[in-house]
Amino acid sequence: MRATNNRTNNARFTAAYFKREEDLLAATHSAREAGFVIHDVYTPYAVHGLDEAMGLQRTRMGWVAFAAGAFGLMCGLILQIWTSAYDWPLNVGGKPFNSFPLFIPVTFELTVLFSGLIAIGVLFMRNRLWLFNRRRVFERATDDRFVLVLRQPDASFDAERAAALFAGHHALSVIEGDQFV
Repeated sequence: MRATNNRTNNARFTAAYFKREEDLLAATHSAREAGFVIHDVYTPYAVHGLDEAMGLQRTRMGWVAFAAGAFGLMCGLILQIWTSAYDWPLNVGGKPFNSFPLFIPVTFELTVLFSGLIAIGVLFMRNRLWLFNRRRVFERATDDRFVLVLRQPDASFDAERAAALFAGHHALSVIEGDQFV
C-alpha cells in the first residue's frame, strides 16, 4: 500500500493529533500495516524515517535539478560563445574569441540559477502549492503537534478501528471531516 494524494470532492478524512514524534512514527507505521490509506502527515519539523513509515517512493527532484542545471550550463555556454565569437567579436589584447576560461563564472551562475529556480517551480507544481490555495491548516500543527491524516476511500472505512489504533499510540485527539484537502 502506498500513500496517495488523490484529491476528490467527496472524500472524507480522519485526522489524529500527536504530541511526540515517536508516537506519530509508530501510528503511521501501524496504520499502513493495518491497510489504511495515508493521505498526509503534518509536522512542525522534518521527522527522520517518516517517508519510509508512510511508504513513499524516493524523490526524483535530484534528477530534475541536475537536468535543469545541465540546461543552464548549456544556455550559458551557447550565449557566451554566440555573443563573443559570432554576433559581436571583439579583439581584446589578442585573446581568442572563444576563450573558455573566461566563460566559467557566467556558466556557473546560470547553472545554479536554472537548477534552483526550475527545481523550486517543479516542487510547487508537484505539491500543488498554488498562490491562492485554500488548504485547511491544522491547529498547532506548525507549532508543537504532529497530525496524521487518513483518507476514507469508501463507506467501509472503520472509524472505530482507526480511533483505537490512534489511542494505542497516545493520540491527543481524533477528528473527522471532509475539508482537509
